[in-house]
Amino acid sequence: MTEPSAPASPPGPVIHVLFVFGTRPEAIKLAPLARYLASHPDEFRVSLCVTAQHRSLLDRVLQTFQLEPHFDLDLMRPDQSLAALTARVIERLDPVLHSQRPDIVLVQGDTTTAMAAALASFYRHIAVGHVEAGLRTGNYDHPFPEEMNRVLTTRLSTLHFAPTARSVETLRAEGVPNSAIFLTGNTGIDALLYTRDRLEHDELAAELPCTLHSEKRLILMTAHRRESFGAPMESICRAVRRIASRGDVQVVYPVHPNPNVRRVVEPALGGVSGVDLVEPQDYVPFVELLRRCSLILTDSGGIQEEAPSLGKPVLVLRETTERPEALEAGTARLVGTDEDRIVQAVEEILDGSVTAPPCGNPFGDGQASPRIASAILSFFRA
Repeated sequence: MTEPSAPASPPGPVIHVLFVFGTRPEAIKLAPLARYLASHPDEFRVSLCVTAQHRSLLDRVLQTFQLEPHFDLDLMRPDQSLAALTARVIERLDPVLHSQRPDIVLVQGDTTTAMAAALASFYRHIAVGHVEAGLRTGNYDHPFPEEMNRVLTTRLSTLHFAPTARSVETLRAEGVPNSAIFLTGNTGIDALLYTRDRLEHDELAAELPCTLHSEKRLILMTAHRRESFGAPMESICRAVRRIASRGDVQVVYPVHPNPNVRRVVEPALGGVSGVDLVEPQDYVPFVELLRRCSLILTDSGGIQEEAPSLGKPVLVLRETTERPEALEAGTARLVGTDEDRIVQAVEEILDGSVTAPPCGNPFGDGQASPRIASAILSFFRA
C-alpha cells in the first residue's frame, strides 16, 4: 500500500480529472472531492459527467454542493433493465471520453454507472480511480448487482482509494499491487461533517418534510435494495407497523421513487399512525434528520458509515454487509428483513437493554479528499 503524501517532485502539467456518477449516494461522496480538486486549479482541471441514474435526487445534491455537470447523459428510462443501463452508459459516455481525453476518470462505489464507466474508460486506455474501493460481502446475490459491480470495477481500475484497513487487505488478497492502493478514509464522512458543522452554525437551513413530535423518539428509516423487493419489503413494512403501534415513536421514511419499492410501501404504511412516508430528501434535511433521530433502520451502505460520526445506532435491514467494520465497532447490527427480528432489535434499543454505540467512526475522519488528491498527484508526477 502506498501512503498518500504531497509529492516531492516539481509541479507538473495540470491533471484533467473527469468524475462520472449517476446516483444520489455517488454524488454525495464525490462532491467534497470534486470541490477540493477544483479549489486547486494549478494542479487539477475538474470535469463532471452525470448519467442521471437518479435524476431528481441527483440534481438536488448537485445544487446543495454548488456543482454543475459539464456533461449530462440523461440516460435513465422507466423500468430500464440492468443490461440496457450498462449498454447505454458505455455508449453515451464513450464520445465524452473520446473528445475530452481526461488523464483519469474517477468513479465511486458499486453502482452500475461506476462499473460501466470504468469499462468504457478501459476501452479508451484511460486511467480509472476507484473511490471507496475494496468493499466486499463475498456473495454476488447480496447485494445484487452491487457486489459484482465493485469486483469488476476493481479489475478495471488503476488507482484504488480504500476507506479502511480491511478494504486495503481485501484488495491485496485479490492481487492488486500495493503501489496502487491508498488508505484514504471515506469521502462520505467529509461530506457529512462539512454539512453537520454548517447546520450547527446556522450556515445552512434544513426544511424538514414533516412535523417532528418532541414527545416521541424519532426513528429514521430507508429501505430500497433490489434484493429486498417483494416479500422481504413486505416483512419490513409489517415490522414497522408493529414498532409504530408502541405509540412512543415517530418513524420517518423517505420512500425511494423506484416503483418496486412504492407499490409495497405505500399500501402497507400509508396512513399508519406514527409513520410519516415522505419524499426522498435533499442531503441537508436528511443530515438534519440524522442529527435528530434516536435510531436508524436502513439498508443503505452510506448511512452505516455516516451514523457513527453522529453517535446513532444502526439496524441494517440486510442479510450481509460489505462494511463489517461497523459490526466490529458496535455501531451497527445486522437484523435482515425478518419481521420479528427487526421488532425485537428495535425494542432492545428503545427500552435500553442494548448499550449505546461507542464514540468514533471506523470509516474516516473527514480528510479523505485531500488524501485522494495527494495520491493522484503522486501517481502522475512520480
